[in-house]
Amino acid sequence: MPELPEVEVVRRGLTEHVVGHVVEAVTVKHPRSVRRHLLGGDDLAARLAGLRVHAAQRRGKFLWLTLDEPTAGGWAAAGEALVVHLGMSGQMLVQPGDAPLEKHAHIVATLDSGAQLRFVDQRTFGGWALHPLVEVDGALLPEAVAHIARDPLDPAFDADAVVRVLRGKQSEIKRVLLDQTVISGIGNIYADEALWRARVHGERPAAALTEPALHRLLTEVGAVMEEALRAGGTSFDALYVNVNGQSGYFERALAAYGREDEPCRRCGAPIRREKFMNRSSFSCPRCQPRPRG
Repeated sequence: MPELPEVEVVRRGLTEHVVGHVVEAVTVKHPRSVRRHLLGGDDLAARLAGLRVHAAQRRGKFLWLTLDEPTAGGWAAAGEALVVHLGMSGQMLVQPGDAPLEKHAHIVATLDSGAQLRFVDQRTFGGWALHPLVEVDGALLPEAVAHIARDPLDPAFDADAVVRVLRGKQSEIKRVLLDQTVISGIGNIYADEALWRARVHGERPAAALTEPALHRLLTEVGAVMEEALRAGGTSFDALYVNVNGQSGYFERALAAYGREDEPCRRCGAPIRREKFMNRSSFSCPRCQPRPRG
């Protein structure tokens, strides 16, 4: 699943090309892409038709479009949002209406501009679903996203509060960083990068780290995400692209993730790869010593 920087790149593209436009028609071409919308593809298409995209929003790795509905006096908030699950390979592409349809374009929304918003998903793990908006800590969120914590790039992110939570966790710090109910937006790639920058091994218990160490780690999480965002995200294959089909290039700047046996950019020791939750962790054996015991 794309992490925060990749999703934010897509959100910005949707803001530029889709927000403010009316959905004229929706065609669902694959039922798996609407499986989270329990009333099915026909219902989703019927309810989206005629609505205007008010905003493209994000919390952590979760993306949604808020919608307006026509009224006698103009437009009013529809009270629900279109949640976009990108899954492992989902793409939100904005294409001219007469452009050839991509092989895995499973949902096509035609806009009043003549352009089409296409959900392309090779592995069909993602999809679209409408969810009511609910208020959580002063923010309106889709019901399906209400349990997700704020992310480090959120203006209301409270690092002190997150550190207090982390200090109470006996789990490995990397495992806690991936818990979207504690801090959102972080996946395997940026967890490894932030831990490398903070010189912390991912197996260290969160509670064993000092408050200054945890603050430093959160600072590095935010820094690495900001840098990745400026680079357009990280693309390891052709599946992650922005709304124009362009890949991100932060992969070139990665210091730990995916660099097994390559020299650490800080000390020169070969980067090691270790098993972690059916995935892999990458770290420097010299800069990030494993916890004893």
